[in-house]
Amino acid sequence: MTYNLPLEISFPPIADTNSNLLILGSMPSVKSLQQQQYYAHPRNTFWRIISVLFNTEKELNYNVRCQQLIHHQIAVWDVVKACQRKGSLDQNIDTNSLIINDFNHFLRHHPKIKKIVFNGTKAEQIFNRYVLPTLSEQQTKVIRLRLPSTSPANAAIPFEQKLQQWQQILSSAKS
Repeated sequence: MTYNLPLEISFPPIADTNSNLLILGSMPSVKSLQQQQYYAHPRNTFWRIISVLFNTEKELNYNVRCQQLIHHQIAVWDVVKACQRKGSLDQNIDTNSLIINDFNHFLRHHPKIKKIVFNGTKAEQIFNRYVLPTLSEQQTKVIRLRLPSTSPANAAIPFEQKLQQWQQILSSAKS
């Protein structure tokens, strides 16, 4: 599938050099791109899950929420730097238009990353196909784990079940 659409461009990671856990999505939704905020769609459960796991207020200002992630040594980014896509669904990403983020550079500058968590299947699939073969031997040893997508498109899994599975990040994140 090839679209005659403008290239959608993601944004930089939320991270600092102390981050030890990297949460990866595929590509920000249309709503997230419009607001220039990760997981901005009101029905995306990412921030709700984070607020429950770390006992924080989910209605906090976006910049404060980002600082809380950094405080807990969590980085957030997307596998895809840019692509063409109709709407927000991962299945509509034109794979011929993919531009992948530079994970060699990121992991070199964030050497404490010990675990990569994929927010859904598509992020993991793209990472395994386009990123994994480019990583150094040491970088490929970083633990990888796929968790259920927090996207509203993944409404078949109830919030409580997602939350239970996402609790696995607590063992990696700073308490």
